[in-house]
Amino acid sequence: MVKYLFILNDPPYGTERSYNGLRLARSLLKAGDAEVKLFLIGDAAACAKAGQKVPQGYYNLGDMLGMIERAGGTIGVCGSCIDARGISETDMVKGAARSSMDELAAWTQWSDKVLVF
Repeated sequence: MVKYLFILNDPPYGTERSYNGLRLARSLLKAGDAEVKLFLIGDAAACAKAGQKVPQGYYNLGDMLGMIERAGGTIGVCGSCIDARGISETDMVKGAARSSMDELAAWTQWSDKVLVF
């Protein structure tokens, strides 16, 4: 089984980098034989905010994170980054957990491949 670590940096909307990273993570989980961990850092911390309101027909990154979590992915969100953005742990989508640089370091050592978006 291949172990993938995704590090997302970009905000949920305004660019498509985080969206594309989540699409790839989801596809790897659907294909099987993959373990996936996601670490949201910087502006990507806002991807984990629950209750995102987006226009009909547009992607919702909170929903996409839920799909990844239900498929067995692990989601960590930089604690300093959510604090800086006024996001509390209770504001985050189900399955997203407050994390740290120490955990990111451990996940990096755990992984076979690191993908940065």
